Amino acid sequence: MPGNSIMKAFILFLPLFWLASVGMRAQNGSIMTVKGPIPTSEMGLSLIHEHVLVDFIGADKTGKHRWDEDEVVPVVQPFLNDIKKLGATTLVECTPAYIGRDPLLLKKLSESSGVQIITNTGYYGASDNKYIPEHAYVESADQLAERWIKEAEEGIDGTGIRPGFIKTGVNGGSLSELHAKLITAAAKTHLETGLVIASHTGPAVPAFEQMAILEKEGVHASAFIWVHAQGESDLEMHVKAARKGAWVSLDGLDDSNVEQYAQMLENLRDHGFLHQTLLSHDAGWYSPGEENGGEFRPYTTLFKKLIPLLIQQGWIEQEIEQLLVINPRNAFEISIRRK
Repeated sequence: MPGNSIMKAFILFLPLFWLASVGMRAQNGSIMTVKGPIPTSEMGLSLIHEHVLVDFIGADKTGKHRWDEDEVVPVVQPFLNDIKKLGATTLVECTPAYIGRDPLLLKKLSESSGVQIITNTGYYGASDNKYIPEHAYVESADQLAERWIKEAEEGIDGTGIRPGFIKTGVNGGSLSELHAKLITAAAKTHLETGLVIASHTGPAVPAFEQMAILEKEGVHASAFIWVHAQGESDLEMHVKAARKGAWVSLDGLDDSNVEQYAQMLENLRDHGFLHQTLLSHDAGWYSPGEENGGEFRPYTTLFKKLIPLLIQQGWIEQEIEQLLVINPRNAFEISIRRK
């Protein structure tokens, strides 16, 4: 077991070695950032589920009139600077349309911080559809997919900034008709764009129902990220989903649950599915309407607490690299994954 000084050096400098070694390994396909496509080899150490700005006011009230970019940037940038110093290269920003997605803000922050940022297309059905636009209730899955495909091909809202994944969300129980339509639209979008589907899910029941829809549409489970899988207490379900080929995303890490995350990671590793595991905080974010954007939770627990704990428990460099470098690029690489 390494001593404290060795561990500190490991945490501070190992990411730099990872990035250098990853850069020498070419990959097929590309990753779409808010500044344009990059080779998968340039994605580097990545946080795959975080937020910069989230507006919870509702789909019918939100919009860029709710915040000022010049006020948001100085609040958020120090947190991006922090992870950049810790070795992170890329942040996947998971705020969907109608709940605060702002690609121009993300591009400005990417340029000022040097952190590569990935945004998304798709609609978020969780929270009892509060963030679903009116047209989504009446349009078909094909019509919704057409909207999302257009964003992927032409850019979001005339900005030219293209999404790097599909973000959707469902409630925690069995899928409603509307939520089944959202995942069907996501499947159709994937088959045209190759963008991976990250669905806010939680428990196993809706996760497996979504995978069944994807299978029916001809999409392989490897195109599906089970977001918030930590919400399922039966760890065998994590293994079962990974066995089908899905990505199991443990993405609510904070200072209070570090040991629990270590146990979930150990379970997936011991069953041979570390290569299908994703890890992040679901942290941030600037909240419009609150003074100075409200309380912003940093993106640093992974670096400062979880990695040191894993090292104490005997995890090796290659396993941590698998989690934070290799898995993110394999998940978010643009590639059509057919059943």
